Amino acid sequence: MSLQYAECIEACYDCAAACDYCAASCLKEEDPGMMRDCIRLDMQCANLCRLAAQFMAMGSTWAKSVCQLCAEICEECGKTCRQHPMDHCQKCADACLRCAKLCRDMA
Repeated sequence: MSLQYAECIEACYDCAAACDYCAASCLKEEDPGMMRDCIRLDMQCANLCRLAAQFMAMGSTWAKSVCQLCAEICEECGKTCRQHPMDHCQKCADACLRCAKLCRDMA
């Protein structure tokens, strides 16, 4: 596994963890209904990040395609989280946008 793969895999797992934490934290907010899009994207992004990391680790021929899709959802999730002032949303946005860049470079 190349260093670039390793860095992208790590970014995917970091992003998945940030998204999981953000979704759980959004559910504890005063008005979780307002956070619906954020929670939905967090859950989808976390799952796709883990899949992308798995495909890269296995050296799958589909890894680049999965990374391209991962970059797209990470960008969308990052933009959505960035709209909310909560610390967990801001940290999630940072992790998503970093992951999006590395996945796009991988693809």
